Amino acid sequence: MAIRFRILTESDVKSVLTMDDLIETMASALKSFSTKRVEQPVRAVLSVDGNHAFFGTMPAYVRAGDSSASLGAKLVTVFEQNHAKGVPSHLASILLLDPETGALRALLDGRYITEARTAAVSAVSSRLLARKTAKSLAIIGSGVQARSHLEALSRVHALKQVTVWSPNKTHREKFVADCRGQTPDISAVDHAGEAVVGADVIVLVTSSPEPVIDNGWVKPGAHVISVGACRPNQREIDPALTARAKFFVDSRDAALVESGDLMMGIQEGRFGPDHVAGELGQLVAGTVDGRTSDTQVTIFKSLGMAVEDVMAADLAYRRAVEKGLGKEMEL
Repeated sequence: MAIRFRILTESDVKSVLTMDDLIETMASALKSFSTKRVEQPVRAVLSVDGNHAFFGTMPAYVRAGDSSASLGAKLVTVFEQNHAKGVPSHLASILLLDPETGALRALLDGRYITEARTAAVSAVSSRLLARKTAKSLAIIGSGVQARSHLEALSRVHALKQVTVWSPNKTHREKFVADCRGQTPDISAVDHAGEAVVGADVIVLVTSSPEPVIDNGWVKPGAHVISVGACRPNQREIDPALTARAKFFVDSRDAALVESGDLMMGIQEGRFGPDHVAGELGQLVAGTVDGRTSDTQVTIFKSLGMAVEDVMAADLAYRRAVEKGLGKEMEL
């Protein structure tokens, strides 16, 4: 018997997913993971060309609960040299399978889903961990994740000031020019510290393998979101800041084998594995405490999980079917 499946392009996916949808879907995905409704191994990562590129496989099965069951996997590559070729450094495809038969249901472009769901997860963290009065945002980085994080965090905070720094002056100034209409006051600065000092929420969206901010720059009560440095030998946070803050992750198991910010601190004797205060899904479920004072610094270390991709892709697939989008193919 022939298997029919749907192909959804990046344009198809963008037309059916809004950031508001994704923020709520990611909150549900995180809760499902931390309440053990998800079967998901830590992602398998292959090094390509030494350590200059990576290929990851990320499968997940989500049992039926608040939403229907979903099954699938993301195949993702990170090739930093792609920038010189005019190709995105992060590329991905998502396979959705029928959870009752295992048959192929859809093949979706995963680049946009990865970009948008990452920012949506960060927005969930900031909604739960930043101070309710947060109005100023510092963004370290000026790539696609910087753009998606500005969009997502604008949904959960009434931002009055956004300050941006990245190493390339031309890139950061273009980013600010492109985004000027999204927020009342956005500007680029010439030093990372100038962006971070005084900021209520700090987003690190870099490809740096070394710390890009200093502990002394971060004011009491700030919330820090770290999206880069997703390998055991990389970190983008000053280790003194990691030790100082109440530290949250998406997956405890993944963070203990993938996050250099956590693993290197443990190896150096700065803290132990119990420095992880909880998973973001536990915060959503209300089973761990978040911020306990207005002066406490909080960190969310984002690594990304298959359940986020699969649930976002499942939502896009269902919306596309309703609207008749995509192309049906036969195997």
